Amino acid sequence: MLRRFVMLKIIKTESEYENALERAYFLMQQDLAPNGLLTDELEMLTLLIEHYEKAHYPISPPSPIEAVKFRLDQLGKSTSELGEILGAKSRQSEILSGKRKLSLNMIRRLHQILNIPAESLIAAY
Repeated sequence: MLRRFVMLKIIKTESEYENALERAYFLMQQDLAPNGLLTDELEMLTLLIEHYEKAHYPISPPSPIEAVKFRLDQLGKSTSELGEILGAKSRQSEILSGKRKLSLNMIRRLHQILNIPAESLIAAY
């Protein structure tokens, strides 16, 4: 196993980011001991990489409709089942096509039944 001391520090450049990714990938390929120094290094690298990515590669939250479609897909439900949740099949097609906005009652039902975070459902779209 290749052992080398790695100075862990805040990632500030794309080059440092690439190096951290390479080192993390290398460590993930090893059979690391659960409480070993290399395991600790991997955990710290992961946190540093995540910090850099949040600052330089932000991911926008999905629109409420995308969140609903994604959750239905995750649960293996069809979009027609959305009509049952919302109370009418016509509402389901209006919501998914963007012709109708989600009402407060719809948001509550989607949150309760599909367990979609309310924050995802109340975003502007």
